[in-house]
Amino acid sequence: MSNKKEIFAVIGVSENPEKYGNKVFFSLKESGKKVYPINPKYDFIESERCYKKISDLPEKPTTVITVIKPEVTRKIVKECLEEGIKKVWLQPGSESEEAINFCKENGIKVITNACIMVNQKGGKNEKNF
Repeated sequence: MSNKKEIFAVIGVSENPEKYGNKVFFSLKESGKKVYPINPKYDFIESERCYKKISDLPEKPTTVITVIKPEVTRKIVKECLEEGIKKVWLQPGSESEEAINFCKENGIKVITNACIMVNQKGGKNEKNF
């Protein structure tokens, strides 16, 4: 595996600072990670350009994080396969058995049952990055 820097895409970023999509995005950004917000509803989240879908990003993310409803997650993991993304992190509440199984069946590393905001701050699953 290459040593290139991890690039994250957060699916479900919100303008509302109380929503987890917003918290996850800005938590990663503030910790120095390269991260792109994705939500088809917005052009910008604060001063950050927001993208409509993964294929719109200026570079391919190494990890996609979902902060969306499970039924949307199922569509996103299929898009990840099409885009050649090999790792997805399904935030609690966005997981679905169908999406998890799809990832496993298609060689996509899937992280579940863990909040990335906890893990990126030195939590026990930090190695998952």
